[in-house]
Amino acid sequence: MSERSGGCLCGKVRFSMTGEPVATAICHCRNCQKTAGSAFSVIVLAPVAALSVEGTPAIYRDTGDSGATVERSFCGNCGSPIVSDSPGMRQQGMTAIKASAFDDVAWLKPTVQIWCDSEQPWISTLASLPRVAKSPA
Repeated sequence: MSERSGGCLCGKVRFSMTGEPVATAICHCRNCQKTAGSAFSVIVLAPVAALSVEGTPAIYRDTGDSGATVERSFCGNCGSPIVSDSPGMRQQGMTAIKASAFDDVAWLKPTVQIWCDSEQPWISTLASLPRVAKSPA
């Protein structure tokens, strides 16, 4: 059984996930866009029992489109997002780990895109933009 670890930028919150994810999703919802500070968030859907967290993340509660509360865990020191949970996911025994929080992300392979009605219209043009290996400055 594989184990993957990760944590926040400052290291005060660490986690490990055992086993393989159920899915890896690109979420285009506006709340994920805002909390990621980007056009989308990549999340790893895993069983709750597969996740172990060290440290005490802060929690921000917002309301999803369904009206249900979404709990967004993040480091209260550096602000790095760690996990998002909703009652529906918890009832299914699942949690959503923010993919950017894993130490190694090379293994990630998105399997689905969700909330595509909120996708930024320019996403499809990214492949045609010039690419620069590192900061041009």
